[in-house]
Amino acid sequence: MSQQIIHVYFVPGLAAGKEIFENIKLPEELFKVHFVEWKIPERKESIENYAQRMASEVKEENAVLIGVSFGGVMVQEMSAFLNLRKLIVISSVKSKHELPVRMILARKTLAYKLVPTKMILSADDLSKFAIGKKTKKRLQLYQQFLSVRNENYLDWAIENMTCWNREQADEQVIHIHGDKDFVFPIDKIKNCIVIEGGTHIMILNRFKWFNKNLPKIILDEPL
Repeated sequence: MSQQIIHVYFVPGLAAGKEIFENIKLPEELFKVHFVEWKIPERKESIENYAQRMASEVKEENAVLIGVSFGGVMVQEMSAFLNLRKLIVISSVKSKHELPVRMILARKTLAYKLVPTKMILSADDLSKFAIGKKTKKRLQLYQQFLSVRNENYLDWAIENMTCWNREQADEQVIHIHGDKDFVFPIDKIKNCIVIEGGTHIMILNRFKWFNKNLPKIILDEPL
């Protein structure tokens, strides 16, 4: 008797498109891969309402939902409307207590409202703010995958990432995190699978690890 195909849905990072998963390859005899792409938010839309709209893209029961960075936040919100087999977050956070200090300060001072989203829309302008050659190279690598360049979306996403108010982490969430993630430093991250040398964009440059281990994680096999 052949094994039933497991449907796996990926949600990319903030402003990114499905292209960030282009090197992720799961065995086709076991998994069917889908991508949930960002929608343009309605005016003053709550993250709960937005998550419900995103969740409507998941058509199967007992699917696996995987989110990267802000996509990790989103899949946790989406899970309230779905019956999932597995919920996996990569380079993300599981509650407001795992957010870095700078985001907490930005929330308290409303500094996130001052982020010039037009600058984010320009890879050339944003690269000027890189610190060092490695940072600039990583930024340029990620920038080429930024496909959602709508200002309303960016304003909404930055606010909802900074102001995410989840108090309690869901113990069922499987969290994969790099120990060199400077966006969400690992010293504030609890209960995760640690990738040594993994950065915030490890979905791009450590894809071999994910190709080897995501099937094991989904199937409850030892790493």
